[in-house]
Amino acid sequence: MVNSSHEAMHRIFQEYPELFSGVSEVLGAPFPPPTSVRILPTDLTEARPLERRVDTLLHFDTEDDGSFLLAVEAQGKKDLTKPASWAYYLAYLYSKYQCPPVLLVVCQDRGTAEWAARPVHVGPRQWASLTLRPLVAGPHNMPVIRSAAEARKDLALTTLAAITHADSPDVAAILKAVSSALRETPEQLSYPLAELIAQGLGRRPAAQLWRHLMAVDLSFYKSPISEEIRDEGRAEGRAEGRADALLIVLEQRGVAVPDEARDRITRCGDPEQLRRWLARAVTAASVEDVFVEP
Repeated sequence: MVNSSHEAMHRIFQEYPELFSGVSEVLGAPFPPPTSVRILPTDLTEARPLERRVDTLLHFDTEDDGSFLLAVEAQGKKDLTKPASWAYYLAYLYSKYQCPPVLLVVCQDRGTAEWAARPVHVGPRQWASLTLRPLVAGPHNMPVIRSAAEARKDLALTTLAAITHADSPDVAAILKAVSSALRETPEQLSYPLAELIAQGLGRRPAAQLWRHLMAVDLSFYKSPISEEIRDEGRAEGRAEGRADALLIVLEQRGVAVPDEARDRITRCGDPEQLRRWLARAVTAASVEDVFVEP
């Protein structure tokens, strides 16, 4: 099933195809900067009723090394069926376009990345007819970028680093560096990068840190995700204010509030629920009366 992190890990190459030059250099297999790039259809289905789609497919032209195809796959976990699919993709693309293909697999955990990087020999043990050798980008080899100055050198690479390090202890440093760098970046570039990071982090704990940085460091951004974050912040602020008001009313009326009830009130993030409790607190004889639904 495709999720937002999966989408961000390969879509960033559609938005910033020149990123592959920097990534390939990091991975020890440098490709020259492209002179032109075309996004190709990702449907690799044949006439048979078997659908096969690569995540992102790009055609690169270079000045000295000719052309090549880049197939980008976002891989969230080990899948023993994938090497066969990847080998099919490369053979199909080479046959269809008569252009050398390269497979880049992007991962967010080290175990999956190391699994994906293992060469797969297709054929009997006496003679492998094909060998699958993907390039793999993941937390084991993507850079940890800790300063805004370093982040500004290649914002797309820093964005991919943040996404691939989503579960790493280093992600907080990367997110702070990129948020600082984006403050001084033109809106037409900073918007999509900020959105890709939010999408790539998914529902991981680091996503909350990024939401906070967007709400504070990047408060001037106007986008669906940034507005959603601000709406959440406003809702949290309303909830916190109503929880405080509820406790003050109960205290002023002399109604005892045990620790368990106090914890229930302060942990409630629903402003409307707190409003109903606050209305009942004005006349409630006990804290239990506040929680009883009519």
